[in-house]
Amino acid sequence: MRARALLDRTGTLLGLILVAVIFGALVGSQFFAPANIELMARQTAIVCTAALGMTIVIALGGIDLSVGSMIALSTVVIALLLRRDVSPVAAAFGGVGAAAICGLLNGVLITQLRLVPFIITLGTMLVIRGAAKGLAEERRIEAPMTWLNDMLRTAPGRVGLPGGIWTVIVLALLVAGLLRYTRFGRHVFAIGSNERMARLCGVPIAWTKIAVYTLSAALTGVAGLLQFSKIAVGDPTVAIGLELDVIAAVIIGGGSLLGGRGTVAGTIMGAGIMAIIQIGCTQKGLASWVQQILTGAIIVAAVALDRVRTTR
Repeated sequence: MRARALLDRTGTLLGLILVAVIFGALVGSQFFAPANIELMARQTAIVCTAALGMTIVIALGGIDLSVGSMIALSTVVIALLLRRDVSPVAAAFGGVGAAAICGLLNGVLITQLRLVPFIITLGTMLVIRGAAKGLAEERRIEAPMTWLNDMLRTAPGRVGLPGGIWTVIVLALLVAGLLRYTRFGRHVFAIGSNERMARLCGVPIAWTKIAVYTLSAALTGVAGLLQFSKIAVGDPTVAIGLELDVIAAVIIGGGSLLGGRGTVAGTIMGAGIMAIIQIGCTQKGLASWVQQILTGAIIVAAVALDRVRTTR
């Protein structure tokens, strides 16, 4: 039992180390060079930020398939605001706010219609993507250059991580503290573990679900801000299918689709595993289908392990 408990706590970390060692041996010592590690950090930032919010949603026992569409909408809103000479700070808050409103809509629909989150967010995924295309008139929107474009870049001659990576780190600490040390966090895990029992204990189910989906969407809006920094335009077609990567990062990191489980540290390591596979395959010259097979196999193994662990 002790060995099993230890494996539960350290399984994702061991998987991260194993994948890093394998690709380090295949690619060479340059795989662990500081520049390459920074590249992996930048590659992980967008998925990791959205996955922080998805960690809360999955711990609640829910799911959100509209993440990719929210990121696209955020980039469009930011670009439109910048073109109207709005300050970069206001544009950033506008993009995050647009995503948060979408999350609020998801939460209200889920609690009021009492339908499973999968169906609701599948529908809003299409609605939000359509709204992004409508606002952008189905084209990419060019925006003036501001400091927002440098959030994932290190200025020449400067040492250290770019501002976008520090933003992810701060958000990760805040979300971890929220889940671990607050009443709200306890309510999230209580609902995910047994919603009926949580209701009998006086947990405000509807309010908590609406708050979770709104908070998750706001974090997704920050991911959209980082996406805008990366591509420097508002693109309504960006991040198609990214919700699968976000969900996969949480599941690989130990989150359970049945709810009641999930940690920020595990999610970050899950996103790191996916980034290592992607960059390692690219630097080794392997085809993209190899990367997809490896990622898919890891996801299936993680879900199967969680199923066995839950059954026991």
